[in-house]
Amino acid sequence: MDIAHYPPATTGLTRFTVVRIVLALLAVCLPVALVLIASNQIADKALRAYWPPLLATALGVTGYLYCVRKLEQRVASELGGAALRRELGMGLGLGTLLFLAVMALAATGGIQWLGFGGWRTLPKSLTEMLFVAVIEEIVFRGVLLRITERAVGSWAALIVSALLFGLAHVPNDGVTALAVINTVVAGLLFGAAYLATRRLWLTIGIHFAWNFVSSGVFSVPTSGNPGHGLLQLQFTGPTWLTGGAYGLEASAATLVVLAVATAWLLRQARRAHHLAPRRGGKNTTL
Repeated sequence: MDIAHYPPATTGLTRFTVVRIVLALLAVCLPVALVLIASNQIADKALRAYWPPLLATALGVTGYLYCVRKLEQRVASELGGAALRRELGMGLGLGTLLFLAVMALAATGGIQWLGFGGWRTLPKSLTEMLFVAVIEEIVFRGVLLRITERAVGSWAALIVSALLFGLAHVPNDGVTALAVINTVVAGLLFGAAYLATRRLWLTIGIHFAWNFVSSGVFSVPTSGNPGHGLLQLQFTGPTWLTGGAYGLEASAATLVVLAVATAWLLRQARRAHHLAPRRGGKNTTL
Protein backbone atom coordinates (compact mmCIF):
# COMPACT_ATOMS: atom_id res chain seq x y z
CA MET A 1 0.00 0.00 0.00
CA ASP A 2 1.20 3.51 -0.84
CA ILE A 3 2.62 4.93 2.38
CA ALA A 4 1.29 8.38 1.50
CA HIS A 5 -2.18 6.97 0.71
CA TYR A 6 -2.25 8.54 -2.72
CA PRO A 7 -1.99 6.85 -6.13
CA PRO A 8 0.04 8.46 -8.92
CA ALA A 9 -1.79 11.12 -10.93
CA THR A 10 -0.26 11.34 -14.38
CA THR A 11 -2.62 13.76 -16.16
CA GLY A 12 -4.89 16.66 -15.40
CA LEU A 13 -4.82 19.31 -12.74
CA THR A 14 -4.93 16.76 -9.93
CA ARG A 15 -1.25 16.01 -10.52
CA PHE A 16 -0.61 19.24 -8.63
CA THR A 17 -0.45 18.85 -4.86
CA VAL A 18 -2.02 22.27 -4.27
CA VAL A 19 -5.02 21.40 -6.44
CA ARG A 20 -5.62 18.16 -4.57
CA ILE A 21 -5.40 19.98 -1.25
CA VAL A 22 -7.82 22.71 -2.31
CA LEU A 23 -10.38 20.19 -3.60
CA ALA A 24 -10.14 18.15 -0.40
CA LEU A 25 -10.48 21.24 1.81
CA LEU A 26 -13.55 22.35 -0.12
CA ALA A 27 -15.12 18.91 0.26
CA VAL A 28 -14.62 19.03 4.03
CA CYS A 29 -15.05 22.70 4.93
CA LEU A 30 -17.86 23.80 2.63
CA PRO A 31 -20.59 21.58 4.16
CA VAL A 32 -19.28 22.41 7.64
CA ALA A 33 -19.51 26.14 6.94
CA LEU A 34 -23.02 25.83 5.51
CA VAL A 35 -24.29 24.01 8.60
CA LEU A 36 -22.74 26.51 11.02
CA ILE A 37 -24.02 29.51 9.05
CA ALA A 38 -27.52 28.06 8.81
CA SER A 39 -27.66 27.16 12.50
CA ASN A 40 -26.65 30.69 13.49
CA GLN A 41 -29.84 31.96 11.85
CA ILE A 42 -31.88 30.18 14.54
CA ALA A 43 -32.60 32.76 17.21
CA ASP A 44 -33.44 30.30 19.99
CA LYS A 45 -30.11 29.06 21.35
CA ALA A 46 -31.82 26.05 22.93
CA LEU A 47 -32.73 24.79 19.45
CA ARG A 48 -29.11 24.89 18.31
CA ALA A 49 -27.40 23.71 21.47
CA TYR A 50 -26.07 20.32 20.37
CA TRP A 51 -26.98 19.28 16.83
CA PRO A 52 -25.01 21.78 14.69
CA PRO A 53 -21.55 20.49 15.75
CA LEU A 54 -22.66 16.89 15.32
CA LEU A 55 -24.22 17.51 11.90
CA ALA A 56 -21.23 19.58 10.76
CA THR A 57 -18.88 16.78 11.89
CA ALA A 58 -20.88 14.13 10.04
CA LEU A 59 -20.99 16.17 6.83
CA GLY A 60 -17.31 17.07 7.04
CA VAL A 61 -16.36 13.41 7.38
CA THR A 62 -18.72 12.48 4.54
CA GLY A 63 -17.18 15.15 2.33
CA TYR A 64 -13.69 13.80 3.03
CA LEU A 65 -14.70 10.21 2.33
CA TYR A 66 -16.39 11.26 -0.91
CA CYS A 67 -13.36 13.25 -2.04
CA VAL A 68 -11.00 10.37 -1.32
CA ARG A 69 -13.25 7.97 -3.21
CA LYS A 70 -13.66 10.19 -6.26
CA LEU A 71 -10.28 11.90 -6.43
CA GLU A 72 -8.00 9.13 -5.19
CA GLN A 73 -10.06 6.12 -6.27
CA ARG A 74 -9.69 4.33 -2.95
CA VAL A 75 -11.34 3.70 0.39
CA ALA A 76 -10.12 6.08 3.12
CA SER A 77 -8.16 3.56 5.17
CA GLU A 78 -7.04 6.37 7.50
CA LEU A 79 -10.63 6.38 8.76
CA GLY A 80 -11.03 2.61 8.58
CA GLY A 81 -13.09 0.97 11.30
CA ALA A 82 -10.88 -2.01 12.12
CA ALA A 83 -8.59 -0.06 14.46
CA LEU A 84 -11.16 2.49 15.64
CA ARG A 85 -11.76 1.19 19.16
CA ARG A 86 -8.17 0.40 20.00
CA GLU A 87 -6.52 3.52 18.59
CA LEU A 88 -9.28 5.91 19.61
CA GLY A 89 -9.17 4.48 23.12
CA MET A 90 -5.39 4.85 23.22
CA GLY A 91 -5.73 8.44 22.03
CA LEU A 92 -8.33 9.28 24.66
CA GLY A 93 -6.12 7.83 27.37
CA LEU A 94 -2.95 9.51 26.13
CA GLY A 95 -4.62 12.89 25.65
CA THR A 96 -6.06 12.74 29.17
CA LEU A 97 -2.71 11.77 30.69
CA LEU A 98 -0.89 14.55 28.83
CA PHE A 99 -3.34 17.18 30.02
CA LEU A 100 -3.30 15.94 33.62
CA ALA A 101 0.51 15.96 33.59
CA VAL A 102 0.56 19.59 32.45
CA MET A 103 -2.19 20.48 34.90
CA ALA A 104 -0.23 18.96 37.78
CA LEU A 105 2.83 21.01 36.86
CA ALA A 106 0.78 24.20 36.49
CA ALA A 107 -0.91 23.56 39.85
CA THR A 108 2.46 23.86 41.62
CA GLY A 109 2.06 27.61 41.16
CA GLY A 110 -1.29 27.55 42.94
CA ILE A 111 -4.83 26.53 42.08
CA GLN A 112 -8.21 27.76 43.32
CA TRP A 113 -11.52 25.90 43.54
CA LEU A 114 -14.42 28.09 42.36
CA GLY A 115 -17.37 25.69 42.45
CA PHE A 116 -19.35 23.09 40.57
CA GLY A 117 -20.57 23.88 37.07
CA GLY A 118 -23.20 21.15 36.87
CA TRP A 119 -23.60 18.08 34.68
CA ARG A 120 -25.49 19.96 31.97
CA THR A 121 -22.26 21.58 30.85
CA LEU A 122 -20.82 18.25 29.68
CA PRO A 123 -23.00 17.49 26.59
CA LYS A 124 -22.37 20.91 25.03
CA SER A 125 -18.63 20.69 25.59
CA LEU A 126 -18.56 17.11 24.34
CA THR A 127 -20.26 17.92 21.02
CA GLU A 128 -18.17 21.04 20.46
CA MET A 129 -14.85 19.35 21.22
CA LEU A 130 -15.77 16.33 19.11
CA PHE A 131 -16.37 18.69 16.18
CA VAL A 132 -13.07 20.50 16.74
CA ALA A 133 -11.02 17.32 17.08
CA VAL A 134 -12.48 15.48 14.09
CA ILE A 135 -12.58 18.36 11.62
CA GLU A 136 -9.20 19.83 12.56
CA GLU A 137 -7.53 16.43 12.35
CA ILE A 138 -9.07 15.71 8.96
CA VAL A 139 -8.04 19.14 7.67
CA PHE A 140 -4.52 19.35 9.08
CA ARG A 141 -3.47 15.70 9.14
CA GLY A 142 -5.85 13.93 6.73
CA VAL A 143 -5.54 16.60 4.04
CA LEU A 144 -2.56 18.91 4.56
CA LEU A 145 -0.03 16.47 6.01
CA ARG A 146 -1.04 13.39 4.03
CA ILE A 147 -1.32 14.96 0.61
CA THR A 148 1.73 17.21 1.00
CA GLU A 149 3.74 14.23 2.17
CA ARG A 150 3.76 12.62 -1.25
CA ALA A 151 5.49 15.62 -2.77
CA VAL A 152 7.95 16.57 -0.02
CA GLY A 153 8.22 13.55 2.28
CA SER A 154 7.07 12.93 5.84
CA TRP A 155 9.40 15.30 7.69
CA ALA A 156 8.73 18.38 5.58
CA ALA A 157 4.98 17.67 5.43
CA LEU A 158 4.91 17.24 9.21
CA ILE A 159 6.61 20.60 9.74
CA VAL A 160 4.45 22.43 7.18
CA SER A 161 1.19 21.09 8.60
CA ALA A 162 2.27 21.88 12.17
CA LEU A 163 3.23 25.45 11.24
CA LEU A 164 -0.13 25.98 9.53
CA PHE A 165 -1.87 24.53 12.59
CA GLY A 166 -0.07 27.03 14.79
CA LEU A 167 -0.81 29.96 12.49
CA ALA A 168 -4.50 29.04 12.44
CA HIS A 169 -4.64 29.71 16.19
CA VAL A 170 -2.94 33.12 16.07
CA PRO A 171 -6.29 35.04 15.96
CA ASN A 172 -7.47 33.37 19.20
CA ASP A 173 -7.94 35.47 22.32
CA GLY A 174 -5.03 35.74 24.73
CA VAL A 175 -2.50 34.37 22.26
CA THR A 176 1.19 34.77 23.10
CA ALA A 177 4.44 33.79 21.41
CA LEU A 178 4.68 30.74 23.67
CA ALA A 179 1.08 29.85 22.84
CA VAL A 180 1.90 29.79 19.13
CA ILE A 181 5.06 27.74 19.72
CA ASN A 182 3.14 25.25 21.85
CA THR A 183 0.38 25.00 19.26
CA VAL A 184 2.96 24.25 16.58
CA VAL A 185 4.40 21.55 18.85
CA ALA A 186 0.86 20.22 19.35
CA GLY A 187 0.60 20.07 15.56
CA LEU A 188 3.81 18.03 15.51
CA LEU A 189 2.35 15.74 18.19
CA PHE A 190 -0.88 15.16 16.25
CA GLY A 191 1.06 14.64 13.04
CA ALA A 192 3.37 12.16 14.77
CA ALA A 193 0.32 10.27 16.05
CA TYR A 194 -0.96 10.01 12.48
CA LEU A 195 2.41 8.88 11.15
CA ALA A 196 2.78 6.29 13.91
CA THR A 197 -0.44 4.54 12.88
CA ARG A 198 -1.20 5.86 9.38
CA ARG A 199 -4.73 6.41 10.66
CA LEU A 200 -6.52 9.39 12.21
CA TRP A 201 -8.12 7.70 15.24
CA LEU A 202 -5.17 8.05 17.60
CA THR A 203 -4.69 11.74 16.86
CA ILE A 204 -8.44 12.45 17.04
CA GLY A 205 -8.54 10.76 20.44
CA ILE A 206 -5.59 12.77 21.79
CA HIS A 207 -6.98 16.05 20.44
CA PHE A 208 -10.50 15.45 21.77
CA ALA A 209 -9.39 14.25 25.20
CA TRP A 210 -7.10 17.22 25.79
CA ASN A 211 -9.77 19.76 24.81
CA PHE A 212 -12.65 18.05 26.59
CA VAL A 213 -10.81 17.45 29.85
CA SER A 214 -9.54 21.02 29.77
CA SER A 215 -12.76 22.83 28.92
CA GLY A 216 -15.54 20.36 29.71
CA VAL A 217 -14.21 18.88 32.95
CA PHE A 218 -11.97 21.50 34.58
CA SER A 219 -13.30 24.70 32.92
CA VAL A 220 -9.80 25.78 31.91
CA PRO A 221 -9.49 28.17 28.94
CA THR A 222 -8.63 26.16 25.85
CA SER A 223 -6.68 27.88 23.07
CA GLY A 224 -8.15 31.22 24.12
CA ASN A 225 -11.73 29.96 24.47
CA PRO A 226 -13.21 30.24 28.00
CA GLY A 227 -13.97 26.91 29.67
CA HIS A 228 -17.45 26.22 31.05
CA GLY A 229 -17.34 22.74 32.48
CA LEU A 230 -18.16 20.42 35.32
CA LEU A 231 -15.53 21.62 37.80
CA GLN A 232 -14.66 25.29 38.13
CA LEU A 233 -10.91 25.69 38.69
CA GLN A 234 -8.53 28.61 38.30
CA PHE A 235 -4.74 28.57 38.30
CA THR A 236 -3.14 31.34 40.34
CA GLY A 237 0.53 30.94 39.41
CA PRO A 238 2.62 33.00 36.98
CA THR A 239 1.41 33.33 33.40
CA TRP A 240 4.41 31.47 31.97
CA LEU A 241 3.26 28.44 33.97
CA THR A 242 -0.53 28.73 33.73
CA GLY A 243 -0.83 30.13 30.22
CA GLY A 244 -3.06 33.00 31.31
CA ALA A 245 -6.22 33.69 29.31
CA TYR A 246 -5.11 31.41 26.47
CA GLY A 247 -5.06 28.38 28.75
CA LEU A 248 -2.50 25.70 29.44
CA GLU A 249 -1.65 25.61 25.73
CA ALA A 250 0.44 28.73 26.51
CA SER A 251 2.24 27.15 29.49
CA ALA A 252 5.93 26.27 29.55
CA ALA A 253 4.92 22.96 31.12
CA THR A 254 2.95 22.14 27.98
CA LEU A 255 6.00 22.68 25.80
CA VAL A 256 7.99 20.13 27.79
CA VAL A 257 5.25 17.50 28.04
CA LEU A 258 4.18 17.70 24.39
CA ALA A 259 7.78 17.67 23.14
CA VAL A 260 8.47 14.44 25.01
CA ALA A 261 5.26 12.82 23.74
CA THR A 262 6.02 13.93 20.17
CA ALA A 263 9.52 12.42 20.29
CA TRP A 264 8.07 9.13 21.53
CA LEU A 265 5.43 8.98 18.79
CA LEU A 266 7.96 9.83 16.08
CA ARG A 267 10.10 7.00 17.38
CA GLN A 268 7.11 4.67 16.98
CA ALA A 269 6.57 5.94 13.43
CA ARG A 270 10.22 5.32 12.57
CA ARG A 271 10.14 1.82 14.05
CA ALA A 272 7.02 1.04 12.02
CA HIS A 273 8.78 2.32 8.85
CA HIS A 274 5.99 4.85 8.34
CA LEU A 275 8.21 7.81 7.44
CA ALA A 276 8.36 8.44 3.71
CA PRO A 277 11.22 10.21 1.90
CA ARG A 278 10.61 12.92 -0.64
CA ARG A 279 9.48 11.47 -3.93
CA GLY A 280 10.65 12.87 -7.24
CA GLY A 281 8.99 12.89 -10.62
CA LYS A 282 6.10 14.64 -12.34
CA ASN A 283 3.50 12.68 -10.38
CA THR A 284 4.33 14.61 -7.24
CA THR A 285 4.25 18.14 -8.67
CA LEU A 286 3.63 20.87 -6.12
